[in-house]
Amino acid sequence: MRIILYTGKGGVGKTTVAAATALRCAQGGRRTLVISTDPAHSLADAFDHPLGGAPTPICRNLWGQEVNVLEEIRAHWGEVAQYLTALFASRGIDEVVAEEMAVLPGTEELCGLLQIRRHATEGRLDCLIVDCAPTGETLRLLSFPDAARWYMEKLFPWERRLMRTVRPAIQPLVDIPLPRDQVFAGIEQLFRHVEEVKRLLEDGSRSTVRLVLNPEKMVINEAQRGLTYLNLYGYVADAVVNNRVFPAALGERSLERWRKIQARYGEIIRQAFAPLPVWEVPLFDREIVGLPMLNRMAETLFRERDPMAVYVSEPVQTLRKDRQRYTLSLQVPFVQEKEVILHKLGDELVVSLGNFRRTLFLPRALAAAEAEGATVEAGWLRITFRRESGDAEAEGAPARSGREPKQPRGA
Repeated sequence: MRIILYTGKGGVGKTTVAAATALRCAQGGRRTLVISTDPAHSLADAFDHPLGGAPTPICRNLWGQEVNVLEEIRAHWGEVAQYLTALFASRGIDEVVAEEMAVLPGTEELCGLLQIRRHATEGRLDCLIVDCAPTGETLRLLSFPDAARWYMEKLFPWERRLMRTVRPAIQPLVDIPLPRDQVFAGIEQLFRHVEEVKRLLEDGSRSTVRLVLNPEKMVINEAQRGLTYLNLYGYVADAVVNNRVFPAALGERSLERWRKIQARYGEIIRQAFAPLPVWEVPLFDREIVGLPMLNRMAETLFRERDPMAVYVSEPVQTLRKDRQRYTLSLQVPFVQEKEVILHKLGDELVVSLGNFRRTLFLPRALAAAEAEGATVEAGWLRITFRRESGDAEAEGAPARSGREPKQPRGA
């Protein structure tokens, strides 16, 4: 199953682009589902067709779905959902309110990931188009597996053992329900499912992200930051959609000025996002609502292109070895060396770019190695590690690390 995720700043038109892509795939005979993970659903409005929490037929080969978090919790969370509801209800909170409070931070992201896994596992579709939330929420969605992995490896085993030991003695003394082992088993199963989705979305041969933007400075800047963080988390972007571009002939002088401004930004977009292809969609003379207008957008967007093709599939993270030195490379376009802060704690490498942070779990070969330094070259962050002589055999291709790395801040 081909998976395409559309994201971008709120209001750039990613929902209509996602809907048009899904329609184009379905017209090509592919069984296609377009799913919205944005809490503020507008997918049904784009199709002018009612959608629900389950796949809803729209036309031949095309289904739509808007994820309902509460329905997902009731149907698939089992012991975990029951425990959270009982916990809040035990404090005198109304049952309906307690059910709402069980939607903890990160729950919506988790539900989106589990839906992707479910459709991939069932194998009934040829293509899954995901209309993601605006950029910030999408990054939280895609970074959720890393955060969950840290919790499951560092805290979860201790919590489970501790509760199994002390629960019989403590439960009679407190007036709130303590989690049983079935709750921990449910959390563990959820984590395994999230790990499966992570591996699925990191496979650039079948899963890619497409950035939707408008030719405006703030929108372009946010898209550049979004691409940097997508690459940092190991996801592949294979195209950029430049939406709502004014056509060449507008007639009015004031609009002609805007066309020239957009043309200048269009060139900036092509240069900034190279080598990603940039596809332009014009500003239409009416609202993009309903199948006829979505079909018109799809024809303009793709022309002779196959919407399901993978246009970029290069890995965004590599590890190379040369004798006792290892080079870990991460693709981070638009980042300067002075913006990178590294911290190595045992087998964890914390990479900070501005206000964003990711924890990388290093392979055993690097857990005992010393971080020598880091450089940023041509959009790649290269971090070098060195092991003591005799700890590793010389093998593998030499790392192209360029000049000698400087000591990273905080390392």
